[in-house]
Amino acid sequence: MTPPGTADRVAGPHPGDRPRVRMDDLTVERVLRTVEAIPPGRVAAYGQIGAIAGVGPRLVGRIMREWGSSVPWWRVTAHDGTVAPPLRARAFAHWADEGIAVRPDGRGCRMRDAGAMRDAGADLEALRDAARAAWADLPEGA
Repeated sequence: MTPPGTADRVAGPHPGDRPRVRMDDLTVERVLRTVEAIPPGRVAAYGQIGAIAGVGPRLVGRIMREWGSSVPWWRVTAHDGTVAPPLRARAFAHWADEGIAVRPDGRGCRMRDAGAMRDAGADLEALRDAARAAWADLPEGA
């Protein structure tokens, strides 16, 4: 059994599967601090958050579901800018306050307009740098 607070990789359920990262306190903290680094008026996709934090988008989703209420969760969307139906009304209220426009189909925003990492250039680097700065007090190797 892995001690709490240590990240480790385990084999997937099928031979040849990529290793996956187990959820631990440091992983949760990296994801939440990355979400906190998304500037107001911008959104980032689960996969983009995961790429910065070193985990997959599904683990980001699980972390957000279980611990995301203390961070600006409304700034995290699916890759296409959509938000799950049960969260839309609450997310869109925050978006209105932050100036994020809901696209005409009413399911989310246009990533090219509100994405924190629209072009994988300067915006991506700025979010990555902000997230890493927010991790500065985490234990080495986090």
